[in-house]
Formats: sequence, C-alpha cells, structure tokens
Amino acid sequence: MSSLLRPEDLSKIANDAETAKMQKALDLKRVVEDEKKSLRDAFMHRDLRPDVDERVNKAIRRAAEDGFRELMAVSFPASYCNDGGRRINNLEPDWPVSLEGFAKIAYDYYQEKLHPMGYRLTARVLDYPGGFPGEVGLFLSW
Repeated sequence: MSSLLRPEDLSKIANDAETAKMQKALDLKRVVEDEKKSLRDAFMHRDLRPDVDERVNKAIRRAAEDGFRELMAVSFPASYCNDGGRRINNLEPDWPVSLEGFAKIAYDYYQEKLHPMGYRLTARVLDYPGGFPGEVGLFLSW
C-alpha cells in the first residue's frame, strides 16, 4: 500500500526538480561558452588556404556575373576586434588596426595582392544586438 505524500516531501521534490533545472541550465551555458571559445580560437589561429588566389578569383567572378560590384569576403563577431568594433562602427580611417586573427590576415592579403590591382576593402557593422556592434563584415569591391 502506498502512503500519501506529505507537504515536506513535496517541498523536497520541488527543490530537487529546481536544482536539476538549474544544473541543466549551467551545463548548457558551459557548453555554449566552450563552443564560443573554440570558434574564437579557430578564428584567431586560422590561416589562408594555399588555393586562396583561385578561391578569390572564383568568388569575384561569380559576383560579377551576378551583377554585383562587391562581395562580403569575411564576417566575424565585433568582439573579435581589439576594440569591440568601435573603430569600424564609427567609420574611423584607422579601423584596420582593430583587426585581429583571421580578419587581420585577410586584410594583409588584401593590402598585398588586391589593393595594388585597384580593389577596395571596407568594413561594416552588420547588426546591433542589444544596441552594441554584433557581426562585422569585410567587403571587397571593384
């Protein structure tokens, strides 16, 4: 025969369930933070592919054939900039000094190979989650 649950049993059941929910939320937050860190580390240590020239030519050709005069070469969170995207957001002329990781490598590639050929590179903040710069795009134009 089963006995009826007492009010103190119900309190323990509710507390245990709440603790389990909080632990699950903490575990999920930890997983998300680990994924963000992993993505940031990958971006900061990424290098150009050996076939970069071929890939750039293919992308530019496809964009031109589609009637475009620019393409987004790379995008990344503004938090990857050493100033959180402030210089880019304010259209400051020295915005390239804020680039780090792969964005800096991509900019250096542009400076060395594409700028001398007449290409232009601009940076734009693409969104403002919570009122702060979110994603940044580097745009190659011709």
